[in-house]
Amino acid sequence: MRVSSPLISITVCVRNGAHWIDDCMAALSAQTYRPLEIIAVDDGSIDGSNELLQKWQTSEGIPIQVLSQEPLGLSAGRNNALNIAKGEWVAITDIDCRPRPDWIEKMFASSEGMDAVTGRVIFDEGRTSVSRLRSRTIAWKYSSRSDKATLANGPCSMFRRENLISLGGFDPSWYHAEDMEVSMIIKQSGGDIRYEPEAVVDHVAESHLKIFLQKRRRDARAHTRIMRKYRGAKHDFSKDGMLIAFLLIPYVALSITITSVLEPVIAAAVILGYSIISRNYLLWSIALWLGTFEGCVDALLRRNGH
Repeated sequence: MRVSSPLISITVCVRNGAHWIDDCMAALSAQTYRPLEIIAVDDGSIDGSNELLQKWQTSEGIPIQVLSQEPLGLSAGRNNALNIAKGEWVAITDIDCRPRPDWIEKMFASSEGMDAVTGRVIFDEGRTSVSRLRSRTIAWKYSSRSDKATLANGPCSMFRRENLISLGGFDPSWYHAEDMEVSMIIKQSGGDIRYEPEAVVDHVAESHLKIFLQKRRRDARAHTRIMRKYRGAKHDFSKDGMLIAFLLIPYVALSITITSVLEPVIAAAVILGYSIISRNYLLWSIALWLGTFEGCVDALLRRNGH
């Protein structure tokens, strides 16, 4: 039985996210767990993010350290923070997240015997069809998640620091999906990851279709990289991607069928109507296929990605 509470380091990275900094840092500073330290990494921002972080560094309460680096990417930023962290555990979140006050406390309470603990992300539904789609699909994925997880999600997880460092930490060459990669390494080494649904992180609404599609394309490219490096590896957080990706196949088949049995004008009207109704899902599917193609090209060129 643990008789004391060890130091936990919370790390967060930002690139050109000045409009999110105050809310995120306020949420981290309001954590109920003690002792804590916060390490914020500015990844080459040009929008004043570094200056805003410096203001938080001088605030009273939890010690806050600010690192600055060239725009090397999220994985490099997480790894730099990991290497200077003093905590027994290192937690990671994203600058567009607002961890609830007991986030760290809930994860630590579930950490006995674990190499990593991951919480639950709740996306704000926002005011657009895209933000509602994102919020509800994430909620659906969490609804069936086992307490024995295979993925420590980037916005809401913590890792046993010495163990993570011994496994190589976050690979800076993985510009995206660094959470997937370290999760695969932990699982392959025989480690365990626990899902704690009470450790909640709120995420700002993902409202813009263009950004949503760019992220899903990037996710698919990263998943292809994971499959290439960790053959046969599976994790418990990609079922929606598989379903959405294959949605394009029946759509194409249905379009061909309709074209062959209806008059051209009627067929075009039916296909157009269905396309408008299903626009977000169809574009999502196309983005996933594009990302998968890019991942295959990465494999042929023997590169880690974008």
